[in-house]
Amino acid sequence: MKLKLYILFLLTSVTLFAQSKKVTTSIDTTKNKIGAEFKLTLKADVDTLSKVKFPNNKFFGALEVIQSYKIDTVRKGARYELIKKYGLTQFDSGKYTIPRIPVMINGKASFSDSIKVEVNDVKVDTLKQKMYDIKDIAQVESPMGTWWIYVLVALVIAVAGFFIYKFIKKIQTKEKVEVIVYKTPIEKATTLLQQLESKELWQKGEIKHYYSELTDIARNYIEEEIHIPAMESTTSELIEGLRKAAKQQKLKLSNETVENLEKVLKQADLVKFAKVKPLDFEIEEDKKRISNSIVTIHKSIPEIVEDDDELALWNEQQKELARLQKLKKQKRVRIITTIGIVLGMIVIALGSLIYFKGFDYVKDNLIGHPTKDLVEGEWVYSEYGNPGVKVETPKVLKRIDAEKVLPKETIALLKEMQIFIYGSMIDNFYLGVSTTTFKQETQIDLEQAAEGSLKVFEAQGAKNIIVKTEDFDTQKGISGKKAYGTLVMIDKNNGKSTKLYYEILVFAQSNGLQQITIMHEEGDKYGKQITERVLNSVELKIAD
Repeated sequence: MKLKLYILFLLTSVTLFAQSKKVTTSIDTTKNKIGAEFKLTLKADVDTLSKVKFPNNKFFGALEVIQSYKIDTVRKGARYELIKKYGLTQFDSGKYTIPRIPVMINGKASFSDSIKVEVNDVKVDTLKQKMYDIKDIAQVESPMGTWWIYVLVALVIAVAGFFIYKFIKKIQTKEKVEVIVYKTPIEKATTLLQQLESKELWQKGEIKHYYSELTDIARNYIEEEIHIPAMESTTSELIEGLRKAAKQQKLKLSNETVENLEKVLKQADLVKFAKVKPLDFEIEEDKKRISNSIVTIHKSIPEIVEDDDELALWNEQQKELARLQKLKKQKRVRIITTIGIVLGMIVIALGSLIYFKGFDYVKDNLIGHPTKDLVEGEWVYSEYGNPGVKVETPKVLKRIDAEKVLPKETIALLKEMQIFIYGSMIDNFYLGVSTTTFKQETQIDLEQAAEGSLKVFEAQGAKNIIVKTEDFDTQKGISGKKAYGTLVMIDKNNGKSTKLYYEILVFAQSNGLQQITIMHEEGDKYGKQITERVLNSVELKIAD
C-alpha cells in the first residue's frame, strides 16, 4: 500500500523546475598541468541588504580545493558585486567537469555554470634530467596531543592495581583463626561456656546476645549428644523431646534437671522476644543451671568405652576434615580476590577512557553502534535501475518487485519501475534507490515528486515533518532537486517515537524519474558520515 501511494504521488508531477541565474562563473585557464592551480572565480550581483554565503567545500567535483581566497566586494551604485575565488587542482591527468556550485543568496541557492577543464601530464626528458634514488621513509615524531593520555591511563591502572594487590595481600597475611576440633560434645560445651563468660556480654548490657549464645550452647550440646533436633525446636518441643529420649535411651535424668533447663530456656525466650531484663543474680543463676544441666546430662549417658585405635582414627579424620575446609576457604578467598582485582582494573580502565575520550567513544567502541559498523565496513559501488543510478553504499541494496505490490491500473501507466532498499524507517536507518519510466510523455515537477515521498513517510507513521529544498548537481553536472529535513517516526507496534534526519535526491530524465532516499537518527554522527559519502558518490547514467 505504501508503494502504491508513492507511485500515485509521483504521477501527479506536471511541470519542470526553473531558476534564474544570479551568479556568474569564470576560470583563469581550462588547461593545466598535474598539480597546478586552476583559479575559479564566482561573482554574485546583489543589493546592499542581501545575505550571501559561498560554499566551503573541500572538493568541487573531482577537483580538490587547495585555497579559498577572501571575498572581494565591489560597490556598483545601490548594488554590490561579491567576488569569491577558489584555487583548485587535480593530481591525475584527464578531462574533468567543475559542477554547478550553489551560492546561498537570502537563503536560496543560485548556481554557477559548470566548466570543463583538462589536466595534462608533465613531460619529463629522462635523458637530460638527472635521476635520483628513492629516499627512505622519513620518521615522523608522534604529536604531543594524544600519546600522553595513554601513558597516564596505563600509570593510573598500574598504581591502582598495586594498591589493590597490597590490600588483598594484607588481608591474606593476617593471622588466621584456627579451626578447633573438640573430641567430645561435653568438651565443646564447657569450653564455649568459658569463652562466653570471658566476653562479659551481660555486664556490658548485651543481655539478649548473652542469652542467645547461652541457650545455643545448651541446644547444640543436646543435639550432638542425645541426637534430637534441639536447634530447630521450640522450648516446649525441646523439653518434650528430651523427656522421650531419656526414657528411650534410659538416661538417669531427674525432673529437677529438666525443669531447671526449661526455666532458663523460657527466660531466654522472654529476653529475646518480650525484652525482659533479668537482674544480675538471676543471670548468674541461669548460667549455673545451664552448666549443671549439661554436666548432669553428660553423666546420665551410659559410658561407651572406645578402642584407642578407633579414637585415634576419629581424631585423624577430624583433623583431615578441618584441613580440607581450610584449603577450600583459602581457594575461595583467592578466587574472590582475583575477580576483585580484575573487576577493579576494568572499572579503572573504563573510567579513565570515559574521562579522556568521552562516554560515546567507549560505548561505540565496546558495546558497538549499528551505523558505526556500516561506516567501517566494506562499501560497494553499484548501478541500480534503468536509467541507472550509480552510488556507493555500505551494503548491497535489495531489489523489491514493484509489480507484486502495485495495482494493475498503476502498472498500466508505467513502462518500467525498479526499487532497491536497505534497512527501514523503524530501524532508524534507511537507504533506497528507485527508477521510474512512463509510457506516455509526462512533464515532471521535481519538488512535487519529493513532496510525494514525504506523503509516503506520513502514511508510514511520520509526524512533524520539516522540509527544505535546494538544487543539487552531481559531479558530472546533472541537475536535480534535494529535499532534506527532520521528522518524528512513530513505531505503530510499541508507540515509541524517534526523531530522524532525511535527504531525498530526485532527477528527471527522458520521461522518467530517478530517486535516492537516505534516513538516519538525528544526531547520529556515523549516519551523517554515511549520508555524505553516499550523496557525494551519486552519478546517473544518461537515459537513451
